[in-house]
Amino acid sequence: MSLVRNFATVGGATLLSRLLGFVRDVLLAAAVGAGPVADAFVVAFRLPNLFRRLLAEGAFNSAFIPLFGRTVEEEGDESARRFAGEIGAALLFCLLALTALAQIFMPFVVWALAPGFLGDPEKFDLTVMMSRIAFPYLIFISLLAFIGGILNTYQRFAAAAFAPVMLNVVMSAVLGAVLMNGIEDSTTLGIILAVGVTVGGIVQLVVVMIDLKRLGFRIPVFRPRYTKSAKRLLTLGIPGVVAGGVTQINIAVGQIIASLQEGANALLYYADRLYQLPLGVIGIAIGVVLLPSLTRQLRSGHMVAYQHSLNRALEFSLVLTLPAAVALAVLPQEIVAVLFQRVRFDAAAVEGTAAALTAFSFGLPAFVLNKVFSPGYFSREDTKTPMIFAAIGMVVNVGLSIALFPLLQHVGIALATSVAGWVNTGLLIYFLARRGHFAPDIKLLRRLVLVLLASLFMGAVLHFAALYLAPYLTDSWLAIRAASLALLILLGMVTFALFTQLSGGADLAGMLKALTRRNT
Repeated sequence: MSLVRNFATVGGATLLSRLLGFVRDVLLAAAVGAGPVADAFVVAFRLPNLFRRLLAEGAFNSAFIPLFGRTVEEEGDESARRFAGEIGAALLFCLLALTALAQIFMPFVVWALAPGFLGDPEKFDLTVMMSRIAFPYLIFISLLAFIGGILNTYQRFAAAAFAPVMLNVVMSAVLGAVLMNGIEDSTTLGIILAVGVTVGGIVQLVVVMIDLKRLGFRIPVFRPRYTKSAKRLLTLGIPGVVAGGVTQINIAVGQIIASLQEGANALLYYADRLYQLPLGVIGIAIGVVLLPSLTRQLRSGHMVAYQHSLNRALEFSLVLTLPAAVALAVLPQEIVAVLFQRVRFDAAAVEGTAAALTAFSFGLPAFVLNKVFSPGYFSREDTKTPMIFAAIGMVVNVGLSIALFPLLQHVGIALATSVAGWVNTGLLIYFLARRGHFAPDIKLLRRLVLVLLASLFMGAVLHFAALYLAPYLTDSWLAIRAASLALLILLGMVTFALFTQLSGGADLAGMLKALTRRNT
C-alpha cells in the first residue's frame, strides 16, 4: 500500500472522527454554551488528555515504535511479543498509580491548572468532581496508543485511527439525551458529561483490541519489571517526556491565564476544535504513518526511499494545510456562527471564538510540519533534539502569552501558541537539513511556491464571495446559513484544485489514482 493511501486511510478515519467531533461540540455548545459548566468540562476533559499526550502519544510512542519496529525486523515476532508484554505491564502499572494519585490530589491539580476558578467555589468544586470522574479515561486511551503502535508497525492503521470516532459517538449520544430531557442542573450535567468521557475511552480501547486479535498478535501478561527493554524505552522516553512536558506546559499556562477571563477557556476550546480538524486529518495521519515507514526504511538502508517519503509527506501535507489555514483566516466569523451560534452560544461567543481561530490559523502549517519532521528524529532514536526545540518553543509561548494577554485577552494566548509553533518547527527543519537527513528536491520547492500562490488566490476569491453572500450567511434560517457556508467551501476547494492542477503545483489527479490503485 502506498504512502499516500496510508495517509488517506488514517486521514479519512480522522476526518470522520473530527466531523462527529463537530456534532459533539455543536451539541455541547447548545447544552452548556460558554458558561461555568463549559469551563469546568474543558478543564476536566483536558486533564487526562494532557497526560495522554505527555506519556502515551508523546514520549511513549516516539520511543516505543522505533524500538518495537527494530525488534520485529531484527528478532522476529516472538521477541516482539515478549517486548510488548514487558512494556505493556510497565505502562499499565504507571497508569494505575498515576490515576490513584490524581484522585487523591485532584483539588490541588485543578487549583494549579485553573487558579482563576477559586473565585467561584461552585465552579471549582464542579471541576474537581468532573475531573475525578473523567480521569480514568487516561488509562484506556493510553493503552489504545500502545496497541495502536503495535498495529501501525504491522501496517494496520485503520482501527487505531477509527477508534476516536467512538468517543464522539458516545458523547454525542450523551449530549443528545441531555438536550432531549432538558437537563439544566450544573451538577447533574457535570456528572453525565464526565461519565460519558470515561465510557468513550473504554469503547475506543475495545476497537483496537478487536483488531489486535484479528492480527493474531497476542501480548503476554507479565508482572511489572525493570527489564532491559524497559530501561532502553525509559532512556529514549525521558527526553520525549520532557519534550511533551514543555508542550503541555504551554497548554497549561494558556489555561491558567485564560482562567482569569470569564469564558476564555471555553472560547479557546471551540476555536481549538476548529483548527484541530485539518491538523488532525493531515498532521496526525502523516505522523502516524511516517514514523514506522521511516524507521523501516532506515533499518533496511534504503536512504533514497527515506528521502522520497519525507519529501512527498511534506508536499502532501502542505497541499492540504495551506488552503485550510487561509480559509480559516478569511472565514472565521462565518464558520463559527454557522457551526455554533444557537441556544446558549450567543454573538459575543461567536466573535471571541472567531478571533482566536484567526490567531490559531496562522500557526496551523507549523503544527502540521511538526508532525512531518519530528519522525525524522524519532526514527533515528533521537528524542533529545526535539526536546530541546520544544523547550525553546515553550519559553517563547509562555513569554508571549504573558505579554499579550493584557492587550489581546484570550486571542493573545492563541497567537503566542502559533508563534511558538513556528519557532519549534523552524528549528526542526533547519537542523534536520543541516545534518543531511532532509534534502528537499527541486520538484518539491517549485510545487510549494505554486501551492502557496494557489492558497492566497483562493483566499481572495473566498473574501469577495463571502461579501456577496453576506445576507445569506446571516439569514435567520440555519439551513440557509449552512448552505451558504457549504457553497463557500466548495468554491474554495474548486478554485484551489483548478489553480494547483493547471499550474503544476500538485498532481492531484495522480494522488487520486494512488488512493484508488489496488495493491499488486
